[in-house]
Amino acid sequence: MTKDPTTPPTQLLVLRGNSASGKSSVAAGLRARYGRGIALVGQDVLRREVLRERDVPGGANIGLIELTVRHALDHGFHTVLEGILSVAHYGAMLARLRADYAGRDHWFYLDVPFEETLARHATKPIADTVGAAQLREWYHPADLLPGGLETVVPASSALAETVELVLRTSGLAARAQGVSPV
Repeated sequence: MTKDPTTPPTQLLVLRGNSASGKSSVAAGLRARYGRGIALVGQDVLRREVLRERDVPGGANIGLIELTVRHALDHGFHTVLEGILSVAHYGAMLARLRADYAGRDHWFYLDVPFEETLARHATKPIADTVGAAQLREWYHPADLLPGGLETVVPASSALAETVELVLRTSGLAARAQGVSPV
């Protein structure tokens, strides 16, 4: 990924975790707090809505996610990539992004137990179409990237607390314009 010396350095923020762990809510909270200048790249949006593709190894969404992240970073946006992004399917793409990106990157894994995943999922619009058996199939406990790269965020961390953690860890808190993470 190229760097334009006339634009301030961008940052790559990656939020991973199981379904209903709070990734999308944290990403929205980051944008609300920071204001303009953050691109949100959601795995579910690109995979399910844009391509209407199942999550399979080598799926077309993997390349589309990578291209979208690279494009946003190259055009001066801090970029938040959020999704389950399982190591088995997305690990190689995530490793390429990390290796190729010359700027600062911050990686977070939202660690939520399966029972909490079920409770949170019940509040989502897709709760009627995706049941507990499907969630169990998707659930991979501690699906961490190799090398201890991710900050593990426990389920006990409230939304506002998690947003603040990401902003503070990345150094973006000082430039945040909004007042509320939700």
